[in-house]
Amino acid sequence: MDVNSPPEGYLGAEGPLAAGPSPALVEAGYRLEIADARFLHRGLGLADLAHILELREAGAMPEEAARALCREALVFLEAPAGDFPYDPLYGDAYNSRERELERRLGRAAGWLPAGRTRREAGRIAVRMALRECLLDLHGATADWAKTLASRGRESAETAWNDVSYLQPAQPSSFGFYLSGFGEGAVRDLERIQACYRLANRSPAGSGGVGGTIIPLDRERLSARLGFDAPTAHIRDGMWSADVLADAGWAAAQAVLTANRLAEDLEIFASPQFGYVRLAGGSSRASVVLPQKRNPYALAVIRGGAGTLIGRVAGLMASGRTPSARTDNWLYGYGEAVGAVETAVRLMRLAEETVRVMEVDRERLAASAGAHGSLAADLAERLTLEGGWDYRSAYRMIGRAVAESNGDWPAADGLRRAAGELGLGEEAARLQESLDEAWESAGKPGEVGAGWLAGRDAVGSCAPRRVEEHCRSVEERVARAREWAEAARDRTEAAARNLIAAAHRLAEGDGGAG
Repeated sequence: MDVNSPPEGYLGAEGPLAAGPSPALVEAGYRLEIADARFLHRGLGLADLAHILELREAGAMPEEAARALCREALVFLEAPAGDFPYDPLYGDAYNSRERELERRLGRAAGWLPAGRTRREAGRIAVRMALRECLLDLHGATADWAKTLASRGRESAETAWNDVSYLQPAQPSSFGFYLSGFGEGAVRDLERIQACYRLANRSPAGSGGVGGTIIPLDRERLSARLGFDAPTAHIRDGMWSADVLADAGWAAAQAVLTANRLAEDLEIFASPQFGYVRLAGGSSRASVVLPQKRNPYALAVIRGGAGTLIGRVAGLMASGRTPSARTDNWLYGYGEAVGAVETAVRLMRLAEETVRVMEVDRERLAASAGAHGSLAADLAERLTLEGGWDYRSAYRMIGRAVAESNGDWPAADGLRRAAGELGLGEEAARLQESLDEAWESAGKPGEVGAGWLAGRDAVGSCAPRRVEEHCRSVEERVARAREWAEAARDRTEAAARNLIAAAHRLAEGDGGAG
């Protein structure tokens, strides 16, 4: 075929184009669009059915054409996307579908584009695809949050040395540490739900630029397609690409929560720490070094988080263009849906990795209080029980810890530090308080659940507070699951009702309902 010879039925060849697409355009543009057919296929089918029913009810399509179009659209809907003759020579998925309808029905196919642009069908389909993907991500994130709460409860009484900047900070509960990521996962669920609500607006019935003179009922179209409501402004609903960036951001943020834990676990799983041990199924062997257990699942999560950040940046960059431009959307469909699909896989991996990993409670407990990490507690006891101002206590204990090269100082080291700082008289006067504080502060390896119980504020690391928080996470996850189940039920019920109405019309029953 000559470079400029149009394929049969190529839209526009008989008009201003007077040619078919160049091979370079097909490879760089049309193939990109047609690749989206895998996730647009079902949404395009449902959008076609809703539009046929609406055109018929508006008196804008003859009964015979409506029945014929419904029959073929139902056949298209039932065919897997991979079996449909999507052809990049015709451009995007919509064009291939229109071409196939023309091939099967002739001029009767020409009724379907009335009052609807190609982009409207695509916008409906991509929002429907995003709805489905976001609910999948919501489910994976809910599983992740529940697993974190469960593992947190298991280790609620396991003391360890919590860290900041990877430096020993203070003894805490390892369950408290894990459940904190569960709290972040609950916020991720809320973000996904908010993103779903923004995406769940119907562009159906938008017409050309500002509507159509065909009396389409946008509220009815919205309900038939399972959306919450029509988009409030047709031009905005057609061209604003923020819904794609929102979906990418919700996906990236969920994985970032998992990434933060994965970053820590890679360190904690190393022999130098040995706090956790990844399961063999979460690890990969070295090709050369037979003793190694590479934490491969964590690498996949961490690399995936970085990739998703890049995708979000790309979605936002492509959305920066002037209004009513297709470059806002050309790359965005696949990038947004692909980002959410990637996030689903990563969240499922993160959940499994944490669920099956081993926690070495003895090694964790042995670290509690080591490297002078009880220093702040000792200073607080002197303030609370001995009448010392905190800064003086802080300086005295800091001097003593430095003198002992970071190890826990002996009582005489504390007294010597007090004298060096000019606090000797006060130390002597409060000798009894100092001795009591030293004895009650605990020592490395002796800090346990009873000691942790002293930190009893809401949201703290006291075992009962950890268990309380884990229950709260589980309760909020349960409510989130109820929301997701109701959302999925609504869209599935709408699809069933739409397909049933289309069957009635195809069979000559008017398509009522």
